[in-house]
Amino acid sequence: MPKSLVLIVLIAFQGCASQSRPKLVDAVQETVIKESLAYYLYYPEDYDINEEKEYPLLLFLHGGGESGDSLVTVKRNGPPKLIAQGKKFPFLILAPQNPNRKKWWNTRALAQLLDTIVANNRVDKRRLYLTGLSRGGGAAWEMAVQYPTKFAALAVVCGMAPVPYASWLDKKTAIWVFHGEKDESIPVSESVDMVNRLKEMGYNVRFTKYPNVGHDAWVQAYNTEELYEWFVRQSRED
Repeated sequence: MPKSLVLIVLIAFQGCASQSRPKLVDAVQETVIKESLAYYLYYPEDYDINEEKEYPLLLFLHGGGESGDSLVTVKRNGPPKLIAQGKKFPFLILAPQNPNRKKWWNTRALAQLLDTIVANNRVDKRRLYLTGLSRGGGAAWEMAVQYPTKFAALAVVCGMAPVPYASWLDKKTAIWVFHGEKDESIPVSESVDMVNRLKEMGYNVRFTKYPNVGHDAWVQAYNTEELYEWFVRQSRED
């Protein structure tokens, strides 16, 4: 081999040898995430009269169309709309607003808000209920997975339902699912597959499908008086 070529090879080898090697470093960083959540809080008409009574509480999560910074839009659908129309409920209703128009709900922030409301009001912790529609329905499934022993009942309306979530839900949580068969935004198959999986696993689940109804299945679902009667019958006995 010519001496010049040997010299080039040696220089190249030394250059490679002098390069930094990969490193694996152990480290810890404490993170803090803040979320500003505006909300409505509804009190039953006898709340201030029965000062010793503890009440159930329903957490309502709206859909993507109500996200943003105008709290009044939360009254477009679901229980807040019914309250604005004069309907009376036998439990507190917490209706926060997702401030992010293009992002999912921050479920950890929701849990902190809920815990604060529960701690500062006469709320029966065994009778916490959760419901959501569309994007809020997906968030309701997620909250039920992340906090499996918190809620006595869960009602999801036309929400995305990742089937693997089924294994993480608590069997003591009563579940009622609603969906329109003609939903083109979130196909009814999302709920069908989830409900079938839950039933296979022995969960306490009800399913209401609306024929010839699209994505706005929440109109009929939240006008179902039996839904609220069903909620108040549920209580955790952990």
